[in-house]
Amino acid sequence: MAIGRAIGRAAGGEGNVLVGQDTRRSGPMLEAALAAGIASAGCSVVLAGVLPTPGVAELVAGDAAFTGGVVISASHNPFPDNGIKVFGPDGFKLPDSDEAALEALIGDPGGDRPTGAGVGSIVRWDGAAAAYRERVLKRFPIDLSGTRVVIDCANGATVVTAPDVLAALGADVVVIGADPDGANINVDCGSTHLGALQAAVVAEGADLGLAFDGDGDRVLAVDGTGAVVDGDQILAVLAIWLQGRGDLPGPAVVTTTMTNLGFRRAMADRGVEVRWTDVGDRYVLAEMRAHGLVLGGEQSGHLINLASGPTGDGLAGGLMLLTALSEQGTSLAEAASVMTRMPQRLVSIRVQRKGELGDAAEVWDLVRGHEAVLGDNGRIVLRASGTEPLVRVMVEAPTSGQCEKIADEIAEAAGRALGLVEGDA
Repeated sequence: MAIGRAIGRAAGGEGNVLVGQDTRRSGPMLEAALAAGIASAGCSVVLAGVLPTPGVAELVAGDAAFTGGVVISASHNPFPDNGIKVFGPDGFKLPDSDEAALEALIGDPGGDRPTGAGVGSIVRWDGAAAAYRERVLKRFPIDLSGTRVVIDCANGATVVTAPDVLAALGADVVVIGADPDGANINVDCGSTHLGALQAAVVAEGADLGLAFDGDGDRVLAVDGTGAVVDGDQILAVLAIWLQGRGDLPGPAVVTTTMTNLGFRRAMADRGVEVRWTDVGDRYVLAEMRAHGLVLGGEQSGHLINLASGPTGDGLAGGLMLLTALSEQGTSLAEAASVMTRMPQRLVSIRVQRKGELGDAAEVWDLVRGHEAVLGDNGRIVLRASGTEPLVRVMVEAPTSGQCEKIADEIAEAAGRALGLVEGDA
């Protein structure tokens, strides 16, 4: 409620705020409190119900009546988690400075408190998902007749969008992970658990598969053989496709420090500049906007095409990929082969004091020692998760054995320094 009131105050107590959510059981509870807070500050609230994060962003950006948008979701995180994502009137996530100002308002009990007719209204918009589907179909008028696609909706928000959109485009669609019960979002399904999709693609004889996360802002793929095609590979396919069409300004693409070095080498071979940011789609987006670029993304499947929408959109990313394959007359396996992945190992450890990572001298000394040995033939990225009590270690090296050895050594040292949670390794 305090967050909602702060959002309403930041908007000047005027206009409409669009609120969507994923399929978590806690969503309606938080929606009620958030809407009450926003309305108490004078803004009216439009409840979209279950809707992917990019749907909220796009609908806000396309309607001047909206002063902002909010998504209640913990994205790819486990079911017990939940969170609140805030978007400005332009449909973009708030920059760090605006988030800091909003947080200051949350702790400030001051400000006017409207009464009577000054309190905002709360209404439901049952047609929000349909409106978003119509926008997506208008942007991607492709004919998918003869294409067999398996999609995994992660028992999340894309259940109300992706199956209908792909079917409307003529695809032969097999849907899994589309039976949300409030507690099974992201559980052994979706972009964080690709095993079910791999098996389904092979069993169904499909051309490819697409896996979304709980709030629909990520997509990963599986080719016809069941092999995983991650965000780096999808981004490589899209970059080359857009470059060939003359639609890649720069030509340049934006990625994060977690992106595989194989991507950078593939882009260098084709004269495409790669710009690096910290991990997080907000930082990718900020770099894109600062330099007038249109394409960026993360290995995790956040794919942003500013010519298509204001934020990462799993469904739009999947449709871009299908469009690229159709125009190039190629399979996903063949298209993804433009990039050769370097061996990479990612280890996540649950710790008690992730905030002390920067001061863990023993750990950083170990990192520097390994980096000196690897030289230009590998990389190490060590960082604290922004959403969970985890420290992540990513290692790239010439061999898988080196990756595993280095990552395990650093993870063990970080566990000792930061207090490994019992039962984790």
